[in-house]
Amino acid sequence: MTPSRDIARLIEIMAALRTPVTGCPWDVEQTYATIAPYTIEEAYEVADAIARNDLGDLCDELGDLLLQVVFHARMAEEENAFDFGDVVEAITTKLIRRHPHVFGENAGSTTHDQIKGTWDIIKQQEKAERAARRPATAQRDSSLLSSVKAGAPALARAVALQKKASTVGFDWNDAHAVLAKMREETDEIEAALDTSDADHVAEEIGDLMFVVANLARHANVDPEAALRAANAKFERRFGYIEQTLSARGRTLAQSSLEEMDGLWNEAKMQEKTKDAK
Repeated sequence: MTPSRDIARLIEIMAALRTPVTGCPWDVEQTYATIAPYTIEEAYEVADAIARNDLGDLCDELGDLLLQVVFHARMAEEENAFDFGDVVEAITTKLIRRHPHVFGENAGSTTHDQIKGTWDIIKQQEKAERAARRPATAQRDSSLLSSVKAGAPALARAVALQKKASTVGFDWNDAHAVLAKMREETDEIEAALDTSDADHVAEEIGDLMFVVANLARHANVDPEAALRAANAKFERRFGYIEQTLSARGRTLAQSSLEEMDGLWNEAKMQEKTKDAK
């Protein structure tokens, strides 16, 4: 089988990989649930390539993300639920329906305000149709928070939920009030740790993370961007530890925690000195 620019070849390859006996054992045993984490990971890889402005990487990562769509569609096709063509038809139908100012009879003659108003009406119609198809979710869809997508990353969704609740006044007045709540949550984590109840500890840590996201929102900080920056800082300083030890002819395993901590502080001081210049 040869590579191709045609999407049909990718669908063909995925079908071959999923074929029992002759396909790839790993691909054959996967399910929607086991593949879902990879789908999320690939979306983040796309975002990372964009952040680095690496268009070569972006091309590769978009291909990896497309593979996730094809993978899920293939599994659905095996269950006679839908196939890749149905996925394409669904999104093209949605795009045409949501953009009457581009594809409708009065294309090109609508104002920005008219476009916004039409968009809101169409979204409400889609929401009503979805509720009619899935009665079990109707009560959830009627909630103020129903517009916050359930599949969003947890940190981003926490901020979105908080923003939505704030529209009706369910919110703290300022960042200092949130900070006080954060201190309360750390005390609750400490108490939970003393119980050795893993589920309780997890619950309290989740509460703390939710409040931290709220603190970031009140401080006009993007918590995702802040955490990415913190990750990069950790990698940079840990890299200094590795490089310094290597220059001394030693490995991490041959170093004590005290020595590594000292090198960490060196890296920190060097960064502060550099920033001060």
